[in-house]
Amino acid sequence: MPDEQHNSRRRLLLQSAAASWLLSVSRIGFAASPHVVAVRVWPSTTYTRITLESSQSLKYKQFRLQNPSRVVIDIEDVQLNSVLKGIGEKIRAQDPYISQLRVGQFNKTTVRLVIELKQTISPHLFTLPPVAGFRHRLVIDLYPEQGGGEQDDPLLALLEDYNRGDVARSLPPEKKKDGKAGHERPIVIMLDPGHGGEDSGAIGKYKTREKDVVLQIARRLQKLIRQQPNMTVYMTRNEDIFIPLKVRVAKARKQRADLFISIHADAFTSRAARGSSVFALSTEGATSAAARFLAHSQNESDKIGGVSKSGDRYLDHTLFDLVQTATVNDSLKFGREVLTRMGKVNHLHKHKVDQAGFAVLKAPDIPSILVETAFISNISEERKLRTSHFQQQVAESILAGITAYFANGGMLARR
Repeated sequence: MPDEQHNSRRRLLLQSAAASWLLSVSRIGFAASPHVVAVRVWPSTTYTRITLESSQSLKYKQFRLQNPSRVVIDIEDVQLNSVLKGIGEKIRAQDPYISQLRVGQFNKTTVRLVIELKQTISPHLFTLPPVAGFRHRLVIDLYPEQGGGEQDDPLLALLEDYNRGDVARSLPPEKKKDGKAGHERPIVIMLDPGHGGEDSGAIGKYKTREKDVVLQIARRLQKLIRQQPNMTVYMTRNEDIFIPLKVRVAKARKQRADLFISIHADAFTSRAARGSSVFALSTEGATSAAARFLAHSQNESDKIGGVSKSGDRYLDHTLFDLVQTATVNDSLKFGREVLTRMGKVNHLHKHKVDQAGFAVLKAPDIPSILVETAFISNISEERKLRTSHFQQQVAESILAGITAYFANGGMLARR
């Protein structure tokens, strides 16, 4: 009897050990295979982006089929899950490029996406490493092959040049513009609502997203500028779309802008921080630790929003070397005019224009400023940013700064 009890206990121990080993192997096997944790679709008139976020980097193959026009993407070593199954429901009827998206388990180790198209497109796929709360991402950008609208908005052509690694290919040379702005020709203003698409920017306690607020302010300012008899206005983005920093600058140069205004809503680790700020470019280091911190966080937008490694040589090498002292000085003068007007509608975080190496301010021949309208991380200022009243006040303040800058001479002497 004791021997039988001993053998019985031994069998139970072995069975338990075997079960634990199988469970361990199962967990290891599961962990070794990537699984998709989120899918997002960002349609726009310029291009549509699909993002698949996963536990590990995804391996993929793509090809195209006709009749109807389709892009097929096979994702390897992945199992179909509830997240992937729901991707088709994220396609909107008004998407200009995708008619529908189907997904299925093509074989034991491959998930297949079939994207049915409304027109001929050029797909651009790349992967991104984890950054700022995002895990691994597979990005699928769908660009129309026949761009159109080049004269009104060169954004698509600039994005295509950027993806080829040569965004400066068709830009005009850095030189004086014909005629005096505001006298012999209209003043050309480029508004740059920060962030967009995958890059939400800062998010307030009550879930207000920076990318939404600054777009609303920019649209208000655009409307005001259009009412001026001697001004023309363009936007780097007028939708919830991600635009690389270099392309924003390139678009301003393509449109021969006289001024570039990047609009943001600041955030800080302490909710006590408050007030409006204005920044200009520095080519010799930041003028404060806060400006250095902000420039670093804003320059991370490309990593968060998602760009492949192409196009880097444009600003990082060519334009940075060409930044002119005169342009920076003009930016400081312009920034002071805007800051003075902002101080009439909101507390000022600093009473002088701060400087740092903001990538989006690096056009060599365009006075450029970055306006931090308020701290979205401050609860009371987040509430203000959500109101149409404050948004309108900010827009009117920036316009007043533009008008004062040119009324006081601005850059007329050298344009």
